[in-house]
Amino acid sequence: MGWTTLIDTGVLAARLGDQAVAIVDCRYNLDNENWGAKQYRSAHIPGAAYAHLGHDLAGAKTGTNGRHPLPDVTAVRRTFSRLGIARDVQVVAYDQDTGMFASRLWWLLRWLGHDAVAVLDGGFAKWIAEGRPTASGEEQRAARTFTGTPRGDRSMNAEEVAAVMHAPDWRLVDARAPERFRGETEPIDKVAGHIPGAVNHFFKWNLDERSTFRPADAVRQKLRDSIGDVRPDHVVVYCGSGVTACHNLLALEHAGLYGAKLYPGSWSEWSSDPTRPVEKS
Repeated sequence: MGWTTLIDTGVLAARLGDQAVAIVDCRYNLDNENWGAKQYRSAHIPGAAYAHLGHDLAGAKTGTNGRHPLPDVTAVRRTFSRLGIARDVQVVAYDQDTGMFASRLWWLLRWLGHDAVAVLDGGFAKWIAEGRPTASGEEQRAARTFTGTPRGDRSMNAEEVAAVMHAPDWRLVDARAPERFRGETEPIDKVAGHIPGAVNHFFKWNLDERSTFRPADAVRQKLRDSIGDVRPDHVVVYCGSGVTACHNLLALEHAGLYGAKLYPGSWSEWSSDPTRPVEKS
């Protein structure tokens, strides 16, 4: 099956030029949507193609379905086909450092049944710090046919979340920074707070000071401190718009805790409906 969670820079460096490996640059800046593509054209890992969070890894916004709704399945199949991804291809996704954007591509592929995908631990920052080669301009892999089908047990909608938010054997996990979770500040969405009953596990708690993932045992302990002893398949993860939540899903699998689900609409969708309850603490 290859790599299914994280891959080291040295391991990827040894596979450069391997046509069985598709490298995807996912660098992005929430304050400047053109930043990532510009950085990619300036310098990227050789052989990498670029995927844009807003255009390729998210769907159309309606004002009530969140800031980064899931893309239409047909559209995302076309995107993955354009990126040269097929059943027998190992995918490596990377972003600038933490993996917060690369993990969105990781989750989308897993959601569509493609398990051979990993996030480059430490991202482009670690690659550059180690003096590894780069290329410039734009690159494209030969198109392949991607035929993935959504796994219904990997996500939940707002109504399903509402049905379990107070259930003692379920756990909603908010990936945002603690001050946003508590409702002390809200720099992006119109309403501050969190979904009632949720606990906080800030996605950066999965990382060390170098923006690489902590060892699996350490991540598992930190996650258990946050979520308690509920079954992993009764964990529903969300964030502001369904992006950094994927980082927690990646961390759960890195830690050997399998089966958690994403609430794709996340807080931006939840808080758009004034009839939905909000909690601050």
